[in-house]
Order: sequence, then structure tokens, then C-alpha cells
Amino acid sequence: MEEISAFEKFELQLDSTAKDFLKETAKWAYFLSIIGFIGIGFLLLIAVFAGTIFSALGTMQGMGGMGASFGAAMGAAYFLMAALYFFPVYYLFKFSSNAKKAFRDNDSAALTESFGYLKSHYKFFGILMIILLSIYALFFVFAILGGLMGR
Repeated sequence: MEEISAFEKFELQLDSTAKDFLKETAKWAYFLSIIGFIGIGFLLLIAVFAGTIFSALGTMQGMGGMGASFGAAMGAAYFLMAALYFFPVYYLFKFSSNAKKAFRDNDSAALTESFGYLKSHYKFFGILMIILLSIYALFFVFAILGGLMGR
């Protein structure tokens, strides 16, 4: 016969204060996700018009070789930023909408799903931070090596 531990019998209950905190968190997460989607829209607009803007700048006096190729590179960079920014904003939006639905309909499955999206949101930022710190560490190592070789 299989024994069930005391921890497995434990069921977490949310009191009214915790529910109020989660409701308010969902509202702020919704607001931040909407602002994030607007920001993504601006990034995409910049990505589309970067080629035109930088091509026009390239024809100005003293701008040298900066032209259409630089504009295309800037457009691609802004598009990449928008694509990268989309996922955490989407996860935050899904967290907020599912959390609001969970409290409106008293649906524990929706609350569980909302926490899954919140986990994905923070997991994305955690992985991104690891990647950025690794890149910074590589730059630091190459800067030291470059300084030592320059002597």
C-alpha cells in the first residue's frame, strides 16, 4: 500500500488578502502588457521606416558611407528587438487575462494557467539575462586579451 506524505495532503488556500494582491497584480500586468504591445508597434514602425530615414541621412553632407545598407541593418535590428520583446509581453498579457478570468469565474484551472504564463515570463527574462551576462563576460575577456596583446 502506498503511503501519502503530509506534504502531498496539503492543499494551498488563498485568503482574501492574497486574492486581492493577485487581482491587483493582474490589473497592473495587463496595463504593462498593453504598454508593451504599443512599444512593440513603435519598434516595428521604426523598423519599417529605418531604411528610408537612414537613406535620407546618408545623402546629407558629411555623413559619408552611411546609407541604405546601414538603414537596412538598423531596420533589422529594430525588428529583432520587437520580436524579442514580443514574448515576455505576450506571456504577461496571458497571465493577466487568465488571472482576471480566474477571479471573475472562480476558475482554479485558469489561475493555474495564468501562473504558467507568469513562470514563462520570468523564465524568458532569466534566460535572456544569462545570455547577456555571458556576452558581457566574453567582451570583458576579449578586452583584457586585446589590452595584453597591444603591449
